Amino acid sequence: MFYDSTMLLLIPALLLALLAQGWMKSAYNKYSKIRTQAGVPAYQAAQKMLYDNGNSEVSVAPGSGTLTDHYDPRSQVLSLSEGVYNSASIAALGIAAHEAGHAMQKKEGYAALSLRTLVVPVVNFGSMLSMPIFILGLIMSWRPLVTAGIALFALTVIFALVTLPVEFNASRRAVQMLNGSGLITQEEEKGVRKVLNAAAMTYMASAIGALLQLLRLLLLSRGVSSRRD
Repeated sequence: MFYDSTMLLLIPALLLALLAQGWMKSAYNKYSKIRTQAGVPAYQAAQKMLYDNGNSEVSVAPGSGTLTDHYDPRSQVLSLSEGVYNSASIAALGIAAHEAGHAMQKKEGYAALSLRTLVVPVVNFGSMLSMPIFILGLIMSWRPLVTAGIALFALTVIFALVTLPVEFNASRRAVQMLNGSGLITQEEEKGVRKVLNAAAMTYMASAIGALLQLLRLLLLSRGVSSRRD
C-alpha cells in the first residue's frame, strides 16, 4: 500500500473502529455478568423465539471462539459462541435474539438480507483482488487497472452499506421477540438494547472506514490521471 497524505483520511475511521470495539467489549463484559430473571440459556431462548414465530427450519448449534455468533442463511444454522450458548445473561440473550432476528429475515424474505447473501461471493472476490490491482495500476500509471481496482473495492463499500439495515432490523426484531416470548423484563430490555447498540456501532464504523478508503483511492487515482496527461 502507498503511504502518503491521503492516509490521514483513515485516521478517523481507525479511531471510530477502536471506539466501537471498546464500547462493544465494555457492554458485553458488563451484561454477560448479569443473569436474566427467566434464567433461560441463550440456545433455548433462540429456539423458543424461533418456534414462537413459526420458524422451525433453523437449528441452533454451539460454535467456537468469542463473539463469533452468526446465522448462516444457506445452511439454516444459528451458531452461538462458547460464552453465549449456555449463558442466561442479558448479553447472551441479546446476541442470540439478534441472530434469531436474521433467521426471521430469511424466513420472511427480507430484501436487504437476500441482497447481502447474493453479493457475498462477488464481494469476497473483489476484496481479495481490488488492492493488488489498484496498486499495480498506480505503479504502471495505467488508468484502466486503477479504475478496475476502485470498482472492485466499491463492492466492499456496497456490502458494508447493505449490512447496516440488515443489522439494525435484526436488532429491532431481537427486542420484539425477547419481549414477545417473555424472556426478559422491562429493566433487562435496557441492557439488551445497550449491547445491541454497541454492536451496531461496529458495523457503522466498518461502513465509514470503507467509504473513507474508497475516497482515498479516488484521490490517489486523480494523481494517476495527472501523470498520464
